[in-house]
Amino acid sequence: MKLNLTKAAAALAVAGGLLLAAPVAANAYVPTSPNTVTVTVTTDGPVPVSGFEAGASVTFTLIGRGITGANIATANLPVTSASVTKTADASGVATAVVDLPANPSGTYTLAATGARADVSASGSSNAGGSSLPATGVDANSMLGIWVGGGALVLAGATIAVATTVRRNRAENKA
Repeated sequence: MKLNLTKAAAALAVAGGLLLAAPVAANAYVPTSPNTVTVTVTTDGPVPVSGFEAGASVTFTLIGRGITGANIATANLPVTSASVTKTADASGVATAVVDLPANPSGTYTLAATGARADVSASGSSNAGGSSLPATGVDANSMLGIWVGGGALVLAGATIAVATTVRRNRAENKA
């Protein structure tokens, strides 16, 4: 019985580690460089970003919950990203068309990366994109996992205590 309890404790430790590591893997990468501008997207439609060199290739990366290449977003999926490349017009404006889900969940960030017209020789940008991306775990989405995990730990502890009490009673009767 002692060997089985050790195996159960090891399995519980591995499962707990996986639960804590899973949200880290689910966070999508937000591009950052002096040539990147980030915009928070709240509605569907075209999102123009200015400040690029005329004719420059601009890669738009949409980051948020349930992003796919087909429609760029579906609801209630892990945070992912999808990219598309557009060309800046003669005035240095590149536009991506964003289609959010009917019930958007969380924050959607559009990062535009390309040759900037206002980047100095030192490589620093005078334009936007200075805000930090939203990273980490949303506590509300983890509530079910924490409650379920707590219930499993409580059930395991109850079984361990009951087994110990039963064993002690059996030894005292003998």
